[in-house]
Amino acid sequence: MNKFFRIFKKVILYTFSILLLLSVAGYIYLYVLPKGSEITATSKINVGIDSFVIHAYKDSERKSIKVWTYKPENWNNKDKIVFVMHGGGRNADDYLNAWVELANKNNLLIIAPEFENKFSRYTTNDYQEGNLFTFFGTKNPKSEWAYTVVENIFDHIKSVNNITNEQYDIFGHSAGGQFVHRMVMLMPESRIGTAIAANSGFYSLPNENLEFPYGIKNTETDLQKSYKKRLIILLGELDNDPSLGTFRTTDLAMEQGAHRLERGTNFYNANKELGNKNNWEFNWAIDTVKNIGHNYKKMSESAIKWIKTNPNNAAIQ
Repeated sequence: MNKFFRIFKKVILYTFSILLLLSVAGYIYLYVLPKGSEITATSKINVGIDSFVIHAYKDSERKSIKVWTYKPENWNNKDKIVFVMHGGGRNADDYLNAWVELANKNNLLIIAPEFENKFSRYTTNDYQEGNLFTFFGTKNPKSEWAYTVVENIFDHIKSVNNITNEQYDIFGHSAGGQFVHRMVMLMPESRIGTAIAANSGFYSLPNENLEFPYGIKNTETDLQKSYKKRLIILLGELDNDPSLGTFRTTDLAMEQGAHRLERGTNFYNANKELGNKNNWEFNWAIDTVKNIGHNYKKMSESAIKWIKTNPNNAAIQ
């Protein structure tokens, strides 16, 4: 019996040591070692499809980010700027291509950041959940939030291109929709004019007793300020098939609804009810698009009307 316990203790010790080693190695790889594409020379955005790579954080060179752009020939300073946030496939170039025709027709400068991650199938905290917390649950500084990276990119293009725009609009689909609605909730001081969150897989409910990302516990969210922002919950009428794309089926996610259409509706209603209860200004809206499912190209086309009617910017001619 004593021999059995000695062997058992050794197995436990070896297992713990291996897990500890893997955790330390994982932490160093994800949060210490520099990663990302090589920084490109600073230059103005060219007409047509272009890209550049900058440091993601202003106070650290540890991470870089590639940014795809599309600039119509007639775009000038003060014309509209739209950030386009990719889905879980991290395919920013595909999303950019989906907006080329829309950009030409409506004279929009498109900015599509690429939150590349080799382990994106296994971890979502770095992108659609904003990088508020590490994979191991510890808090990241606000300067390293994914939402702050968008603001940093805006500062960069303003500075390099002599742009004086004070605001930008932002569209995200699927995982990008998750990114957008959480950015509005968690960073209402951002310079977003109109935010459009399309076909999100699940949401951060306005519940201070529910752990993030399902709720807003420990996030210091100021919903009264968030509700003053213009957020559109854009839903596809046919996005009611959970087998499409990556669909989260945890217990807490399923409590939000059986599919994306239901979850988006429930999320909007919960926030609307809270805003009414507290008599707060509420500038959010919901729009269900007929005959469209989980399709980022079609949803992009449906987002244009909300960008056109942004009361905080000049209307598109």
